[in-house]
Amino acid sequence: MASWFVRRQLAKLSEGGLDLSSISALPASTLMPLRRDGLDPVPDLARVRNATPVSELEFPLGINVWLVSGRDEVRAVLGSTEDYSTDFAHVARQAGLDAANSPGGLGFADPPDHTRLRKLLTPEFTMRRLARLTPRISEVVDERLARIAAAEGPVDLVEEFALPIPSLVICDLLGVPYEDRAEFQELATARFDLISGASASLGAISDSLVYLRKQVKKQRDAPTDGLLGMIIREHRDQIDDEELAGLADGVLTGGFETTASMLALGTLALLEDPEAARLVREDDAAIGPIVEELLRYLTVVQVAFPRFARRDLVLGGTAIAEGDAIICSLSGADRDSGGDATIDPEVFDPHRAPGPHYAFGHGIHRCIGAELARMELRAAYPALFRRFPQLRLAVPADQLEFRDTSIVYGVEALPVLVR
Repeated sequence: MASWFVRRQLAKLSEGGLDLSSISALPASTLMPLRRDGLDPVPDLARVRNATPVSELEFPLGINVWLVSGRDEVRAVLGSTEDYSTDFAHVARQAGLDAANSPGGLGFADPPDHTRLRKLLTPEFTMRRLARLTPRISEVVDERLARIAAAEGPVDLVEEFALPIPSLVICDLLGVPYEDRAEFQELATARFDLISGASASLGAISDSLVYLRKQVKKQRDAPTDGLLGMIIREHRDQIDDEELAGLADGVLTGGFETTASMLALGTLALLEDPEAARLVREDDAAIGPIVEELLRYLTVVQVAFPRFARRDLVLGGTAIAEGDAIICSLSGADRDSGGDATIDPEVFDPHRAPGPHYAFGHGIHRCIGAELARMELRAAYPALFRRFPQLRLAVPADQLEFRDTSIVYGVEALPVLVR
């Protein structure tokens, strides 16, 4: 969502006569928290975190922005609604935008609005309600593996495995047509890309909301058994179409793009660690802990929703002024040892005991679909490696093309051989 924040401000400046074609990129230091070397954050992130867990980012448009990369400091920010806000009104005031143009959803809401909206979604994401999706997830995974098995030559696991699985599942969950998947896949990817976002990706969220408003209208007239229909049937008068479209937008993009990236990057991490791949194939008890370690190690959502300081305060020994923007590096926090010299968080360790991590965020904005993502990952990884025990990359790893400076990190293609 930080990418949306930047795009909206650039759009505002464009309306004032600024030529966006002259803006090819944000300052390198600003983009550093989004850059990686393969699966790992660039070393600069660790150096900055070790020097100070709260550092100032060079940011255009005259906004004070702080990068928070220490584990404890990230937890403090994400866990406090008293000191920090994600309310869109704060963004609007800082950027001179119209608060009426809020994208909606949970990400840009504070209590009590956030509490009310999340309460509408929570029942659908309990383990009991999600359990009904288990057979469908297994069916989707098996269908994709059958297609892969029938293919000749190299197969792109991004196109044939990582993208379709969450697409099908999230369509079933929301109750939206799967034939529209290509449209929302493109919209979901575009919104997270900062490099191409200065002009090319302006409006990605607006386009997504236009699509979802149409879906909400259809559901108002004839509710299906999906999440949208459930909310309309049970809470028709408690939520308007704009709020429901905003909620659906968060579920659609959060439940699709992040899980797709985890499926692709997690597979790559397992291919690079034969012992971990063996455990996934042979040991059911190891799958849950390995999924948690992959979530921590990869932390594909690299930064959290931007926060804004509600008052003057001190964070990690640094003075923060009221109204300053705070960007929490989730990948930085998940690579912070917290001073414990007995662990090396920079290493993927398939034998590591599961512990707390920030792959799904923390606090009231923690990803509501975390358990659904876990269900998909726990089903997909072992099914893939058991079906294709000879699975291997079809190209050298250094030839893979990763997304550069994307809020949600990912790989463009993952060509493999399965036999």
